Amino acid sequence: MASIPIEAEGLERHFGAVRAVNGVDLAVQQGEIFGLLGPNGAGKSTVVRMLTTLLTPTGGTARVAGFDVVRQAPLVRRAIGVALQDAAIDPLMTGRELLHLQSVLHGIGARQARQRRDELLERVGLTAAAGRRVGTYSGGMRRRLDLALSLIHEPTVLFLDEPTTGLDPTSRLALWEEVRRLNDHGTTILLTTQYLEEADALAGRIAIVDQGVIVREGRPGALKAEVGSPTLRLEVEDGQEETAARVLSRFGEARLGGEGGVAIGLAGGAGQLAEVIRALDGEQVRVLHVELDEPSLDDVFAEATGRRLEGATDGPTTPPRSAAGDGPAGSNHDGVNQLGDGREGDGHEGDGPDDGDRHHGHGRGGRRRR
Repeated sequence: MASIPIEAEGLERHFGAVRAVNGVDLAVQQGEIFGLLGPNGAGKSTVVRMLTTLLTPTGGTARVAGFDVVRQAPLVRRAIGVALQDAAIDPLMTGRELLHLQSVLHGIGARQARQRRDELLERVGLTAAAGRRVGTYSGGMRRRLDLALSLIHEPTVLFLDEPTTGLDPTSRLALWEEVRRLNDHGTTILLTTQYLEEADALAGRIAIVDQGVIVREGRPGALKAEVGSPTLRLEVEDGQEETAARVLSRFGEARLGGEGGVAIGLAGGAGQLAEVIRALDGEQVRVLHVELDEPSLDDVFAEATGRRLEGATDGPTTPPRSAAGDGPAGSNHDGVNQLGDGREGDGHEGDGPDDGDRHHGHGRGGRRRR
């Protein structure tokens, strides 16, 4: 195993004239959770597909688990686990049968395979459904089974592409906890997400991706600290936005306020809020709603790109620490989870002209509006 489990230099992928990934450099260290955060269409999933040998880079180089992703692709596949946005799972087989098949493909002995199968079914909460055909599983259940399948051979490097898209809150928190548990046991994890809370809660370091390039990289706390002052967001009566913006300009620099809002970086913080409200009142500006927020990853993205992160309005709720595709987004809710653990959607997303290439090739082949 190389000292750097995932490394890329100048990684590119073009689809004709479209540059889906345009010169990405990455260095993911041993035992860390690294997040690729960005909106739909940013190129996150294309990066993952190149690193997992499902797409050949147009340019640049990459090594995973110490192996070149082009020249040593079979060795890369043996060393990694991958759970993509859409799982290529046979709906006619049971969860237990699929885990057995995956064990056979990885050359795991019968006794160890049974032990690993039962352990993973328990860990992802599918023991009771193990004998049912996967076609009867809800979207969230299939995502959890896909995670178990990617772990059967105990990989040291794990790729998770939009792992919680479409999951209900209970399943989402359970998957977060499992990701943390895997990392605590030394697994290096690269995950892609468009959810601010997910990146903040899980990743030790993140890279913000936009239009195929990395626009910011670092620890979430450090990136937010670079934004500086907290963001004051106001909603005012229609027609008063210009007056409100003029008044607010006395107290800090303008920031993206979101739909129907006005915002600044409030240099004086909470202690200056009363002064701001008095100044607005003096100009007869009627304030309908006010928020003062510490810098967030959404602010980091806005500062880097000039717009808010798409998907920031409907991301997952951040749990306590103890709890556990890019392109046009869509969702396909498949009804009620038959194990009785809530309604789960099965989101489907892609990130460019390769959107139809949904296979694994490694054994099996909120933020609210401010």
